[in-house]
Amino acid sequence: MDFLKDLKFDDKGLIPAVVQDATNGEILMVAYMNDQAVKQTIESGLVTLWSRSRQKYWVKGESSGHTQTVKEVFYDCDGDTLLIKVEQKVAACHEGYRSCFFRKVENGVGKIIAKPLFDPKKTYDK
Repeated sequence: MDFLKDLKFDDKGLIPAVVQDATNGEILMVAYMNDQAVKQTIESGLVTLWSRSRQKYWVKGESSGHTQTVKEVFYDCDGDTLLIKVEQKVAACHEGYRSCFFRKVENGVGKIIAKPLFDPKKTYDK
């Protein structure tokens, strides 16, 4: 994985990853990865992230079944941000929405602009 030498991880060893739907270009989420998560993502073909709050690795969709299959991986000119294009199964947001970006600011007010695709309580409180 020669490209890893081009990446610039922050002082905590993390790099932001923008996750985008490979088919329609919708931004699904932004999360963080360390070098091992990047390697595991490339090797497994499933998005693997580093949870800053839980301080552990997690494969997106491991508890919900809403996996992200990697189609392409890009990194920016500075090497400090990843763009991962995926095939999203069901939804990316843990609140039930397809994208984590389901709120829009209109006239200084946050407005929900999407409908949830699943009930998080039923999915995560098993």
